[in-house]
Amino acid sequence: MAKDELDAFLDEERMCRLGSVDGDGAPHVSPLWFVWDGSALWLWSLVKSQRWVNLMRDPRVSVVVDGGREYGELRGVELLGRVTAVGHVPRIDHAHPDTAGAEQLWADKYGGGTFYSDGKHAWLRLDPGKLVSWDFRKIPDSTG
Repeated sequence: MAKDELDAFLDEERMCRLGSVDGDGAPHVSPLWFVWDGSALWLWSLVKSQRWVNLMRDPRVSVVVDGGREYGELRGVELLGRVTAVGHVPRIDHAHPDTAGAEQLWADKYGGGTFYSDGKHAWLRLDPGKLVSWDFRKIPDSTG
């Protein structure tokens, strides 16, 4: 996907699957909502979760966002890198300067324009070291 297509796709899709590493080295995959700011993926994660424990021990992740039902509609993005916990953990105060943009994106995407903090979640930011995308809608029809 071109940059503008990738941005539009990540703005549109609502669910990602985040792969982390358990303490014994086993993979752990969990679904999660996200927002994309054009260069970083922001994740609002429960701090009392296996995902959070894994990422605080080993911040390496693979995140997949995909869409489409039929083969010719499939498209997606894989983002690989390391996450960073940003702001207060858990974030229970007013907007942290580093998360204000993500909170507004989150409010617009999931909260009807309003961001709600519950004291149980905190922000993770993924600045992808590698990004791979695909869009099967661009594959020429071989049936001709």
